[in-house]
Amino acid sequence: MSESVPIPIRLGSLNVVILLGRLCAPGDLRYTSSGVAVLGFRVAVDGGRYQDKQTQEWKQRDPSFFSVNVWNAAAERLSKTLHKGSPVLVEGQLESRSWEKDGTKHYAVEILATRVQDLEKHQRDGQGSDSGQEPNQPEQQDDIPAF
Repeated sequence: MSESVPIPIRLGSLNVVILLGRLCAPGDLRYTSSGVAVLGFRVAVDGGRYQDKQTQEWKQRDPSFFSVNVWNAAAERLSKTLHKGSPVLVEGQLESRSWEKDGTKHYAVEILATRVQDLEKHQRDGQGSDSGQEPNQPEQQDDIPAF
C-alpha cells in the first residue's frame, strides 16, 4: 500500500466582522500626527439566550464587548451623532496590534471598521428622532389608508 502525500492547499484570505450592538460610551475622536481623524469606541453585543438543560429555564448570556476604530471623514461625522447607548451596525475586519510598555509586551485585537451605520433616526440638525415619535414607537404612515 502506498503512503498518501498531502496536497498543499492554497488558502485565500477571509477576515470579515459584522456586529450589531450599542455603544458603551461616547466615542473618542483623535487625530494622528499627520492630521487623520480616528474615532475609537466600544460596542456591547447581546450574548443571546439559552435554555438550561437541567432546569429548562431560559437564561441570558453575558454580553461581549469589542473595540472599534473608524477613520477619516466617517470618524468625524460619526463623532457628532454617536453617544452612549447608540445602536450601530459595524462592518469591518479584525486587526491585531502589539506594543511594549514598561518592559511588558501588550496585545490587542480590534475591529477596523469599513462601515458603521448609526441605527438611530436623527433630524437634519442632529437632534432627536425624524418622526417626532417616542423611541421604540412605530412611525405613523399618513399616506396609508386605514381599514
